[in-house]
Amino acid sequence: MNKIVIAIDGYSGCGKSSTAKAVAKDLGYTYIDSGAMYRAATLHFLNSFLSPANPHDVEKGLKSLEISFHLNPDTLKQETYLNGLNVENEIRSMRISNKVSEIATIAAVRKELVAQQQRLGKKKGVVMDGRDIGSVVFPNADLKVFMTADLDTRAVRRQDELLEKGELVDLADIKANLAERDRVDSSRAESPLKKMPDAVEVDTSNSTFAEQVGKIVHIARQIIDKQESYAGNH
Repeated sequence: MNKIVIAIDGYSGCGKSSTAKAVAKDLGYTYIDSGAMYRAATLHFLNSFLSPANPHDVEKGLKSLEISFHLNPDTLKQETYLNGLNVENEIRSMRISNKVSEIATIAAVRKELVAQQQRLGKKKGVVMDGRDIGSVVFPNADLKVFMTADLDTRAVRRQDELLEKGELVDLADIKANLAERDRVDSSRAESPLKKMPDAVEVDTSNSTFAEQVGKIVHIARQIIDKQESYAGNH
């Protein structure tokens, strides 16, 4: 069967990651968690006491940065490894959330992680979410999706996500964090968050999870069928 590359971009807390994972599972594709990669890089810099403002520290940090994904055989969920250690839970904390945009604005960090992501996508059959996937990482993606949702909806979802991990955070703090990340992500000089002209917009404010996944899978299957039909006629 013909395989495609699916790029999902959008604001923090829109459910990009969970949606991308479900789409990948439905299609039997590999999920590349770009957000987890930036979070792991942030954890690496914090734990190594390296300053993102110091070019020498950045260079040193990137030389010793190795991020990989492995399927947990017990949960059947993909988990993030930093230099061989499982950091899946640690990278989801507010400590990392508050610093990740700062690390993600560094050109050298983005260049390194984009190179790693592009290598993962060469064989196609991948779904990846982030903020610059359709614009920078996979500009020739077969399907580009831009996810959005209103701030209140996103804040409640993020609070629920943190509660599941045993972390109780005030809703106002989460809203402030999301609003600031929106501002930083959309206005940064290096690979800002933006909707590409050829992207399909999916507003998840009033959608169920199943509906948003189903919509993207449906569009993906249409593209796959069209490509296979074209290939069959040529």
